[in-house]
Formats: sequence, structure tokens, C-alpha cells
Amino acid sequence: MKLLLFGRNGQLGRELERCLAVLGELTAWDVDDLNMLQDSQLTERIHAVQPQVIVNAAAFTAVDHAEQQADLAFRLNGHAPGVIAQCARSIRALFIHYSTDYVFDGEKGRPYTEADPPKPLNAYGRSKLAGERAVEQAGGTHLVLRTSWLYSLDQASFVGRVLAWSRKLETMRIVTDQVGSPTWARMLAEATLRILEQGGADPFESLRPRRGLYHLAGRGAASRYDLAASILAMDPHPEQQVCRRIERALSAEFPAPARRPSFSALDCSRIEAAFQLELPPWQVSLQAALRQAG
Repeated sequence: MKLLLFGRNGQLGRELERCLAVLGELTAWDVDDLNMLQDSQLTERIHAVQPQVIVNAAAFTAVDHAEQQADLAFRLNGHAPGVIAQCARSIRALFIHYSTDYVFDGEKGRPYTEADPPKPLNAYGRSKLAGERAVEQAGGTHLVLRTSWLYSLDQASFVGRVLAWSRKLETMRIVTDQVGSPTWARMLAEATLRILEQGGADPFESLRPRRGLYHLAGRGAASRYDLAASILAMDPHPEQQVCRRIERALSAEFPAPARRPSFSALDCSRIEAAFQLELPPWQVSLQAALRQAG
């Protein structure tokens, strides 16, 4: 099988490149390899590879910066996925694209399903929603996988930042009024592999009956405070911590350019039924991630 991966250097992309190589010939690109904002270059490069599967993990993910760089965010998160999806349809390639819980406003108060109407609060969420719709409009065989609170052990993620803070700060103040479904990038990549394994030799045709939008995230929900407390409790090197106390705080105490949804946990029952697939509880994945890094 021939596969093409966009976003190889991101949190998810690094894990996908590691996982998907077992399926066959994998070509992986990042921003240094091509300009995803040039439609003609994007189209030409895809047609040159002629993959059977295209996986798009590339995105503008700087949520606050997207408020000032909305045009760039929409071009990368909204427009480019539609171009890729059109190419995928024309060459009969399965297209897998990742989206976000930030397409919701957080007002529901319980886990969101795919049937809940999106209402993003910020430019990042709006750009990702535009990408979802562009992929759907392109047709073809596509899977749009919404995830939540993606992390790796890179310091760019919340988990990495909490570990770094714990080595510098005696007291940490962490918000309790943001709730999501923490998702380890490795678990999401491995779930993607299991989906592709169900596609067989012709994933474009075999997965066509199951195409569409799915939620795929760590099971359960946690506040930022809950997650931070668990990170410190599971830290494989607690002797390096100088933090002695975690205090509860509210988002209003940390003004940011972009509003975040207060409750954006995801209900993943649809993908569990369609693919017999579920990610572990977020606590289990977090412990595995920390042990692996330890």
C-alpha cells in the first residue's frame, strides 16, 4: 500500500509516521517539503505520488495566534484540506483528516456527539470547522476524526508544560473551568492504524460505507486542574519536582486572545460502533505516556 502523510513533524505526525510505515510505502511531508498554501503545487505533488491513502495531520494549531493570523489559519486549516480531499477523490485514495473539539462552544455541559451543531468561539475553531466542511463537500471516501486536548511529551503540549513548570514553580495555578478529553498522540496514531487495517487492499472502496465524521479521543473527561494533578502524581521523576501545591483557578484570571470552550469532552460511541475501536481512559493513556518518556 502507498500512503502519503502531511504534517510529519507535528505531535501527531511524528507518531503517525512511526505507526503507518508498517502498512507499506509511506511518503511523509512537512512545511519544509512543500507549500501547502499553493494549490497547484499541492495537487501536482499528490498526483505524482499516487497514494492509496492520504493522512492529513498538518494544521495551524496556535490557538491564540490564529486570532491575529486568521487568514493563514483558514488557508491551512480550512482551504488546504478541501484541495487534498478533491485530489484524493480524483485518484481514488482514502483521505483521513483530523479536527478538533474547539468547533464547539462548550455550553452543552456533557460530551458532544457528531450530531451536535458546531459553534466555535475562536478563529482556530472556525478554521477547523471550515476544513471539515470542505472535506465533506469534496466527496470521495473520507474520515474526519475530531479529537480533544491532544498531547505528547513535547513541552509544546500541556503535559510537557506542566512537567516543566513542576521543576521551576513551588505553586502552580491551573484552571478548573476548562474540561476536555485528554488524548495521547500515540494512542490516536495507533487507532488510525487500526482503522486503516480494516480497509484492506482497497480502502477507498471498502471504507466508503463508513465514511464521514467521527469523534476519537481519550475516554472520559478532565479539567485542566485534574489533568495537571494527575501529571504530577504519575510523574516518573517526582524527585525533580519543586512544586508543593496546585491551586485552583478560573480562566478569567489568565486573559488570552482566544476564548476556549468550557466543556468540550467528546462522545466517541459512533466510532466505537463503526470500527469496534475505542481509546483507553485518559488516565491510562497518560500513565503509559509518562512511563514511556520516563
